Amino acid sequence: MSFDAIILNRQKMKILGIETSCDETAAAIVEDGSRILSGVVASQVEIHARYGGIVPEVASRQHLTALLPTLRKAFDEAGLGLQDIDGIAVTSGPGLPGSLLTGLNFAKALAFSRSLPLAGVNHLEGHIYANWLEGGPPSLPAVCLIISGGHTELVLLQKEGEYTSLGRTRDDAIGEAYDKVARLLGLGYPGGPAIEKVVQGLSGRPKGPVLTRPWLPGSHDFSFSGLKTAVLRLSEEGKYPPAQIAAAFQDAAVEVLVDKTIRAADEVEAKEVLLAGGVACNTSLRRAFKERCHLPLRIPRPALCTDNAAMIACCGYYHFRRGDRADYSLDARPGLQLTGQRPHLP
Repeated sequence: MSFDAIILNRQKMKILGIETSCDETAAAIVEDGSRILSGVVASQVEIHARYGGIVPEVASRQHLTALLPTLRKAFDEAGLGLQDIDGIAVTSGPGLPGSLLTGLNFAKALAFSRSLPLAGVNHLEGHIYANWLEGGPPSLPAVCLIISGGHTELVLLQKEGEYTSLGRTRDDAIGEAYDKVARLLGLGYPGGPAIEKVVQGLSGRPKGPVLTRPWLPGSHDFSFSGLKTAVLRLSEEGKYPPAQIAAAFQDAAVEVLVDKTIRAADEVEAKEVLLAGGVACNTSLRRAFKERCHLPLRIPRPALCTDNAAMIACCGYYHFRRGDRADYSLDARPGLQLTGQRPHLP
C-alpha cells in the first residue's frame, strides 16, 4: 500500500527517526506518533568529558561509526525491518554542521534505497513533540519552555506547526551556563548533572550565598551571564565551598525559569505549560514547576528530554500527516530557527 493510501485510510504509520544534531547518535521507530517501538541512543559523553566540552570534529566522526550499529539495534528492538517502515524523519537543524550532515545523508540514502518519504525536522520542534509521546497532543494554545545546552526559549504554540517566540536568552543558554559554572567550580562535565549531584549531597542545606535574580523587568527574556560572573567572584573569594555556590546558582536559575514561564503562560492565556530539552531533566526544576504551576503541566520523562530519535520520529509523523515532505536536496541548516516574530502582548 502506498504512503498516501496509508494516510488516507489512517492505517498505522511506522516512522523511523534519526537524530545526530550534536553528540548523541540516536535512532527510533514510532508508530502513529505515539507508540515507541524502539529507541536507541549511542552517547559520546565520556569521549567529550576529557575535553570539558563537545569537540565538533570528534562528534561527527563518532556519528559515522555509530549510525549503522544504532540503526540495527533500533530495528532489532522493534522486531522490524526497513521494509516495515512507512517514512523517515531526520534532524536537519539546528546543530553542529558535521554532525547534522552525517545523519542527514544517512537518512537520505535509506529513503532513496526504499523509495520512502522523507521529512526534515527542526531539532527544537522535535523536543517540543516529545510531549506528544506521553498523553497525545496538548490543548492549545500552550507555552513551551525549551531549555538545553544551546537553547533557552519560551515558545507560544498557537496551533499545530505554528510557533511564536515570547522570550529567549540574551546571552548564555541555561545548559551552557550550567556547564560553565561547573567548570569554574571544578565539578566536571556535563555541568547539569554535576551541579545537581553536589547540591543533592548538601546535608540539610547549610546557609550559603544568595545570588541576585536576573529578572529583566518588562520582558520574558532570560540572561544567565551575570549569574556566571557572580559564581566566579564567589569562587575567587573562597568564603563558600563549591557545593554551596552551585546551590545558589541553581536556586536562582530555577526560580527565574519557573516564574517567567508561568507569567508568560498567564499573559497569553495558555491552556497548558510544556517543558522540553535536556535541562528539563533537572530534579529541582521539575519539582519547582510541579509545586508552582497552576496550569496543566507536561514534562517528558528524562529519556525523552535529552536528545533522542523518538521525538524526531513523532514530529515527522505529524509533518507527514500535514503533507510536509522533503526531497533529496534537503540540506543541513546549523542555524535553523523555530520561531518568527514575537507577538505584541497585553
